[in-house]
Amino acid sequence: MKIVVQRAKDAKVVVEGQTVGQIDKGFMLLVGVTHEDTEQDVNWLADKIVGLRVFEDEAGKMNHSVQDIGGAILSVSQFTLYGDCRKGRRPNFMAAARPEQAEQLYERFNDRLRSHGLTVETGRFGAMMDVSFINDGPVTLILDSEGKA
Repeated sequence: MKIVVQRAKDAKVVVEGQTVGQIDKGFMLLVGVTHEDTEQDVNWLADKIVGLRVFEDEAGKMNHSVQDIGGAILSVSQFTLYGDCRKGRRPNFMAAARPEQAEQLYERFNDRLRSHGLTVETGRFGAMMDVSFINDGPVTLILDSEGKA
């Protein structure tokens, strides 16, 4: 799994003119799933994200997690994270998991985040979505479960 983690002041997802997910302060996540991903990848990444200390404390240092600040998460499925642009001009998406597998692992990932007591809003899997947010900082991290420790 590959996840782009963005610290956000607010974020929302709109599908066909309707807001389907919205948060205030917290994380905006773009979540990509590949063929080899398993429940272990889901758990490792969800637990890693919950514990990331990227929110400022009173001294202005990145010392607080999303839980510490009472933040929420907006999680959006994003198969294009596995787009390979090395050859030609059109991305190859062969590394992205098939929708049936990807959706199942994406839902498990969101459930794992919720099991930590977090509010998790989502987009709509497989839909064309308009995603908007304010990147706070900006702070953007890329996490990949391949080669996890």
